[in-house]
Amino acid sequence: MNLNTISRALLAGLVATAAMTFMAYVVAPVMLGHPMDIAQMLSGFAGASWTTGMLMHLMNGIVVFPLIYLIAFYRFLPGAPWLKGILWGVVLWLGLEIVILPMMGAGVFSINEGGAKAVMAALVAHLIYGVLLGAITGSAAQIATVGLKEKTI
Repeated sequence: MNLNTISRALLAGLVATAAMTFMAYVVAPVMLGHPMDIAQMLSGFAGASWTTGMLMHLMNGIVVFPLIYLIAFYRFLPGAPWLKGILWGVVLWLGLEIVILPMMGAGVFSINEGGAKAVMAALVAHLIYGVLLGAITGSAAQIATVGLKEKTI
């Protein structure tokens, strides 16, 4: 893994997080009648301010999740880079719906917080995040993986 690959993953995280944040605060109100306030949700979970919640969201989306995807999951996910990204988005969405939201009182698959509409909005946002992350990171990650294989042979 080289600096170019990591930089590309971080850039992908920035673009993907911007798109997801736009979905949560601009598109979700049209679908749900209210925004999916990610920052408020995270701030309540951490007992912090809205600003801290937004910083947590940005740090996760731009740095933490892209690096985990690149370092731990990219080589094991099947398909083209965009498909790998979509699969990573589904993993993140399942983690949200099965682990994070129940810990916050929303219930499994948002049963206490809007049900099917909220679940579908979150899924769409995570799919968009994933496809952008995978497509932008993709070719750089393939090069890094090929380089890694060549060095071990």
